[in-house]
Amino acid sequence: MPKSIIGIEWREKMSSKKRSVKRTTIILEEEEREYIDSLIKQGREPGIKPLISKMLDVYRNMQIYDWKYPGEYYIGISRIALINVEFLDILLKNIPKEKWKEVGQKIGETANISLEASIDIKTANREKWPEVFKRLHVQGFGDFYLKDKFLIIRTPLINNSEFLCGFLESLLGVSLEVRTLTPPLIFEIIN
Repeated sequence: MPKSIIGIEWREKMSSKKRSVKRTTIILEEEEREYIDSLIKQGREPGIKPLISKMLDVYRNMQIYDWKYPGEYYIGISRIALINVEFLDILLKNIPKEKWKEVGQKIGETANISLEASIDIKTANREKWPEVFKRLHVQGFGDFYLKDKFLIIRTPLINNSEFLCGFLESLLGVSLEVRTLTPPLIFEIIN
């Protein structure tokens, strides 16, 4: 089967004027190269270099180098399961409404412990929130944005604002008020 060759350059800063270039060659099967080309043609990826950069970022952030295939996926101390969102929705719908926030808080406590033990992030430290939000994004929780005193979640994994309020309060060590009930979810930071 024909192979396709991709050259990748790494640039190391030697000084402000000189740069050393290292080149690595990746040999792809024709089927792999056709797949990458199709992603680019469909507009799903802007190019090969951004795709490889994104893949490396996910690989590093999800600690994929420690995964045991199939089915044993860990990020630090936490086992990761690939499940349907509908599964989570069914679980939440079977928890009494008055307990949604409490359950979210308990899960937030667990996430807090996991992030601190696995990657040494103190989630209550507001300066670390970009790292926390990136981790949540990579794990599929949604896109998190901080704007003034508002926390915004676009494309949330779970659309239940009461549950998420409890989760985020416990995870980030703040008090929140729910401002929207449908995505994008907006929470006001009270303290």
